[in-house]
Amino acid sequence: MKRTLLLFFVFVLTFNAKADEGMWLPSLLSKINMAEMHSMGATLSAEDIYNINSSSIKDAIIALDYGSCTGELVSPNGLFLTNHHCGYGDIQSLSTEENNYLKNGFWAENYEAELPVQGKTVTFLISATEITDQVLESVTDDMSEEVRNDSIASAIDEIKSTTEVDSTYSIAIKSMFENNRYFLFVTETFKDVRLVGTPPHFIGKFGGDTDNWMWPRHTGDFSMFRIYASPDGTPAEYSEENVPYEPKHFLPISLKGYDEDDFTMVMGYPGSTDRYLTSEGVKATMDITNTSRINVRAKKLEVIADYMSKGDKETIQYASKHARSSNYYKYSIGQNKGLDRLKVVDKKKEIEDEFNEWVNADPERAAKYGGVVDSINNAYQNDDDDIAYAYLVEALLAGPESFLNAYRQGRLLDALESEDEEQISAAIAKAKNAAEVYFKDFDAETDSKIVAELTKIYVQYVDPKYYPEFITEVEDKYKGDYQKWANKIFSKSIFASGEDWMEFLENPKAKKLAKDPIFVAGNELYGMLYELRDENADDRKAMRRGYRLFTEGLFEMDPDMNYYPNANSTLRLTYGQVGPYYPRDAVFYNYFTTVDGYIEKEIPGDREFDVWPRMKELVAAKDYGQYADADGTLHTCFISNNDITGGNSGSPVMDGDGNLIGIAFDGNWEAMSGDIAFEDELQKCINVDIRFVLWVIDKFAGADHLIDEMTIIK
Repeated sequence: MKRTLLLFFVFVLTFNAKADEGMWLPSLLSKINMAEMHSMGATLSAEDIYNINSSSIKDAIIALDYGSCTGELVSPNGLFLTNHHCGYGDIQSLSTEENNYLKNGFWAENYEAELPVQGKTVTFLISATEITDQVLESVTDDMSEEVRNDSIASAIDEIKSTTEVDSTYSIAIKSMFENNRYFLFVTETFKDVRLVGTPPHFIGKFGGDTDNWMWPRHTGDFSMFRIYASPDGTPAEYSEENVPYEPKHFLPISLKGYDEDDFTMVMGYPGSTDRYLTSEGVKATMDITNTSRINVRAKKLEVIADYMSKGDKETIQYASKHARSSNYYKYSIGQNKGLDRLKVVDKKKEIEDEFNEWVNADPERAAKYGGVVDSINNAYQNDDDDIAYAYLVEALLAGPESFLNAYRQGRLLDALESEDEEQISAAIAKAKNAAEVYFKDFDAETDSKIVAELTKIYVQYVDPKYYPEFITEVEDKYKGDYQKWANKIFSKSIFASGEDWMEFLENPKAKKLAKDPIFVAGNELYGMLYELRDENADDRKAMRRGYRLFTEGLFEMDPDMNYYPNANSTLRLTYGQVGPYYPRDAVFYNYFTTVDGYIEKEIPGDREFDVWPRMKELVAAKDYGQYADADGTLHTCFISNNDITGGNSGSPVMDGDGNLIGIAFDGNWEAMSGDIAFEDELQKCINVDIRFVLWVIDKFAGADHLIDEMTIIK
């Protein structure tokens, strides 16, 4: 299935790449980037940034939840900063109507008051080592793709089994440059993470969906957590005996600010980019991936917003779900507009033509790379199954919650049918633990509406040959009334309420579970998913081989280029400069905003633009303390041209000396095409100013004890 390949086409094809373009591996900086970084204003050495023998900046950078976001340590006591939106789900899970931390914020007065976050993890990179020669040692050009893959898999297994690391470390081997190069990553993960502080909603999410992906921005998008470790400093599950983690390195914080053209450096864990898809790959992204996401999420968001409007309880339950869905709904709209405006498909075709001309100019090259581009593009041509897959995942598997929740109970059914008491007890215990979290934020009526509305959308856009069996039942028995059908299956299902599910788990029966209508529907949907994957197996093989050879050929075509791998949730460094931009004719955007924007944008009582009296009083008095800029204003956000994407949220923005000056949290609307086509004139990284962060903590919240933990440079 083309949609699931997540094709990380990982080379720089813009032969005049700007300094701000590129997500660079820190372990390779000394070979590629340091001279240019120094010319732009960096004073650090490569070893200051990445060092496996002594402390370096990499030791202050953490991947949250295995790469969903990034954070940075800012004290010797394990305190770290990330975005408010990165901690949003955690803050929501800890919130109740009585203690609504999402709405009102939270500030722990001491260690004892910090709130454990169930399931949250932070991961440090210990080392990254290229092992391409070892992995490809037995690979030859005349191997079939299957034999080649088997050889690589065997080599990777051997390397993993013979690599010795500390008992608390983990190892992973990841391919780069579309399976042309391989790196071994050693990491360490901590599992006791506690919420320390978060601003109230009107600061942390100021502007809401309206301002999302937009500049100018005024959002105080930050939250604070602390890592805890066992008394000997090693990772441990939550325990009252654990102590604040003592990091190898933490970032000093600069109050000096920035000027236009100042050097900036971002380190973090970008998730994925597809910048160098072929022309047909870009078309598929626009016409299938993004279009399905837009069509489905518009309706899903409408249903959720209606439920959230009922009150605080409902808002707490669904706030995180709404935020997750809304973020990439708007992103997909912007990306399609950007790709169309920049004529990216046409530019890709020009690159493909240039590559083919180079290939065909030499018989040996033609023998190896001939037809590669066509093989990739031809694999995108079977649209019906791709459309079915996209809508199946977006509308029915990731849209409602009930189908996936029910499908996951297949292991419980297997245990019940095995009649093995030990297996049954373990499966029941696991189901009970999961149910406590799941049903806390679940509303059956809302989910039944989502099921009905999104199933209608699936039927509207997907070829009938890809309909699951229950759709025929809806059309025949319920005369196409999808809400009536949804209400019926929810009324008969043990998955519609926590009480019914827990009652079932007290005396579970395999027959009842197997016949449950939501369980049956969930299994039909996943059966369809696997059928679609099997149907596209040949296309997936053609793409993997094609992209690998295409990448290899491009390296050969221009061997003097400095290539960077596409994002894949590994630690990267990007560098650039602070600066303004012209988004369109006669419009100029300055490179920073001030707290005055809160007052200018205020809409009293509005969920997105309300401003508390406390904030207005401080701004009116210009009570900015040591956090004011040299111009006397309090800067809230600023922009730079660092190259970031999803996963970089929460990444530290540093000056040339490695001091923290901001936290990256967004990209700009005019360059939403950036994950596929970097836009060197328009693409901006939106950052919350660290001085505003500290002002909120100190002046607004009065939590100056947290400031005292940090190293402040004035």
